Amino acid sequence: MTYPGSRAPRLRVVAIGDADSFVKWSAALIDRVPDISQHMLLVRTPLVVSDAQKRAALAGTRFAEDARSVTRLAYADVASWLARDRPDVVVLAGRAPFVRLLGCEIDRLAERPIVVSGLPGMSIPALRGALEYRRHTDLMVVHSRREVAAYSRLGRRLGVTVPIALATLPYAPRSDAAAEGAPRAPVRGTETELLTGPGTDLVFAAQALVPAARAERRRIAEILRLAAVADPARRVVVKLRSRPGEAETHEERDPYIDLLDGAPDNLVLSYAPMSEALLTAQGLVTVSSTAAIEALGHGVPVIVLDEFGVRPELLNQVFEGSELAGSADDVVARRFRYPDAQWAATNYFHRPDESIWWDEVRHLVALRRRGLLPARSVPRPRGGALHAAWHRKSVLGAEDRTVSGAIAGLVGAPVAAALLASKRRRAASDGREWQDEANDFTLAPSPLVEPVKRHAAVIR
Repeated sequence: MTYPGSRAPRLRVVAIGDADSFVKWSAALIDRVPDISQHMLLVRTPLVVSDAQKRAALAGTRFAEDARSVTRLAYADVASWLARDRPDVVVLAGRAPFVRLLGCEIDRLAERPIVVSGLPGMSIPALRGALEYRRHTDLMVVHSRREVAAYSRLGRRLGVTVPIALATLPYAPRSDAAAEGAPRAPVRGTETELLTGPGTDLVFAAQALVPAARAERRRIAEILRLAAVADPARRVVVKLRSRPGEAETHEERDPYIDLLDGAPDNLVLSYAPMSEALLTAQGLVTVSSTAAIEALGHGVPVIVLDEFGVRPELLNQVFEGSELAGSADDVVARRFRYPDAQWAATNYFHRPDESIWWDEVRHLVALRRRGLLPARSVPRPRGGALHAAWHRKSVLGAEDRTVSGAIAGLVGAPVAAALLASKRRRAASDGREWQDEANDFTLAPSPLVEPVKRHAAVIR
C-alpha cells in the first residue's frame, strides 16, 4: 500500500529475447528509463546470444553492471518464472514468430503484465508480417515519425489495432535535453567542410543478409581492400556481429571473414560493440545498417553505399532523400557526409518530447491495474494443435524436444518449402522481385528443419 507522502514502488520491467540484435535493442531501450527495476531473460533458441555476444549487446547498460539481472532459461520455464516474478511490463524482443510464441506463455499467467513489442532498428518499408505477429501486444514501439505513419497506415489497411508508440532509437547517445530524449544529429552543411569523426578508422558495418548475392558481397570486400590500400596509415575496420560458430538474428552466407582472406594489414576485423568501434572512427560505411543512425548520433559521418542501387531487398529505401548515399570512389576517398536536416527530423532524429513510449506504458499499466484494459490474447492458429506445434518447432528448433514438435516438423517442412516456392513463382510471374516478409515458415536452425531454412523468408 502507498501512503500519502510515500514513494510509489518502482515498476518491474522484464525483457525477453534471444538473438543479438533484439537483446541489444531491448537492453538499451529499458536502460533509458529511469527508476525502474529491470531484468533480462535469454530464452534458449538456436539464435540465442553467446556469452561474448551478450557482453557486446549489454555493453554500456545497467545490465552489464549486474550479472544477477540477466537469466538464461528454457522456453518451458518462462511462464513459471514470470508467475513468480510478477513483472508490471514485459518487453518481447525477438523476431515475429518468437514474439507470438512467447505471447502464448504470457496468456497462461493469472496476473497479466503490459506486453510491449518492437523492432530493433530501421523498419521501412512497413511489413505486414512484422505487424500481424505483434497484434496481440499492448504496445508496439518504432523509432521514427515515418515508421509511426507507415505502420499506422498498414494497421488501418489490415484492420490491426495494436497501438504504435514512438521511442528514440536507443543505440544513439542520450541527449542533454532529456533522459530519454533524441540525439541531436549533425546535418548536411557546406560542401567544403571536413566531415570527420573522432578517430581515423573507416568502419564498415557488415550485415548478414544485405547484400545477399555473393558477387555483391565480393564487390564490397574489394572496395574495402581498395580503401585500405589507398591509405596504409589508417585502418579499415570491418565490424562483425558474430564470431565463427555463433548465431545471429539472420543467417549469413558468404561471410566477410572468408571474402577478406589475405587482406592488407590495415584491413582488420572487429567484434567489439559498435559504440566502442565508433570511438576511433573517422566515418562509417554501410549498405543499410541501423549502425548509420548510431554513428550519426555519435557525431560520426556516414556513407550509405549505393553501388547496387535502391531495392527493397537491400532495405535501403529509408535512406532516399538523406543525402548520405555515396559511391565506391567516395568510400575509397573517405568522403563521408551528414544527412539532410528535414530527412533527419522525419527519420530517427525527432524532438525529445515526441518520444512518448514510456508515458504510454505507464498509462497502460494504470489501466490494467484498474481492470480497464482487456487482455490481447494470441489468436488460436488455423490448423489447430499441429499448426501450434509447427510454430513452436520453427522458433525453438532442437530446443523443442516434444513429440508433437517432431511430428509437426516432419509433416510441415515440405509443405512450408512448397508454399514459399509458390510465392516466389507468383512474384516472378508478376514481374516483381521477391520481397521477404514475416510468415509462419521461417525456421530456426535445427537438423530437422535445416533443409527448409535455406528457403525461408526473413522475419522482422
